[in-house]
Amino acid sequence: MNEQNNVIRKQPKHTFPKKKVLCLVSNAAQLHGMEVGFFAEEMTRPFFDFINAGYDVDVASPRGGKVVFDGHSNPENPKGAYPNDLISIGFVHHATFGKWMENTLPISNINVAGYDAVCVSGGGAPLINFKDDLELHKLIADFYEAGKITCLICHGTSLLLWTKLSDGALLADGKTWTGFADSEENMINEMFGMTVNDYTIETEARKNPNTNFEVAGPLEPFAIRDGRLITAQQQHSSFLASQLVIEALSE
Repeated sequence: MNEQNNVIRKQPKHTFPKKKVLCLVSNAAQLHGMEVGFFAEEMTRPFFDFINAGYDVDVASPRGGKVVFDGHSNPENPKGAYPNDLISIGFVHHATFGKWMENTLPISNINVAGYDAVCVSGGGAPLINFKDDLELHKLIADFYEAGKITCLICHGTSLLLWTKLSDGALLADGKTWTGFADSEENMINEMFGMTVNDYTIETEARKNPNTNFEVAGPLEPFAIRDGRLITAQQQHSSFLASQLVIEALSE
């Protein structure tokens, strides 16, 4: 056997065009008497990938100010499920980036023209905070209609249930996309012994006859790019989302 046939070589790109990305997370909310925020990895992993690509990155939230990780996703929470999320630990202890958790930009200060892409994280709070936030819906529509890459991860994809373009059509109409699956919602319900969310993205998306919602198996990495729209199913898909954003911004 020729051992040379077993040699694998990879030489990926390590320099990319200079871009600026907005990472957008939810402010905290109350869910069944618990404080919920955004899923740590769904912001910090794309942030890490964007920084490594040489991009400038800002972190914003609808109201600005302090934001928090979901306790379940907080690697420094002894009762959390992700103690080995080294990227999120590094983010909060970084001399510069960690301070942003205390003082995110409000979306009212965001100039869409100054960015090349937006990346929205999920977590426990978006289903509560995003639904009736018309200013946020308009911001996402503005990013998309300005020709910017628009990326939504996990429960952040709930924005596609409500965001309307300037012609009144839903941004999701005619699009193929993914988001947190009902099978995954069922896993959360079993974990907490209760129905955690009043509604689910998959069930609501399937009520729209003009859109194509797809999911992979529960907790399997899965992401979709449909033109300028990039969506990822859950936290295990965050790295796929950032890869697709970087690829799109390199075209």
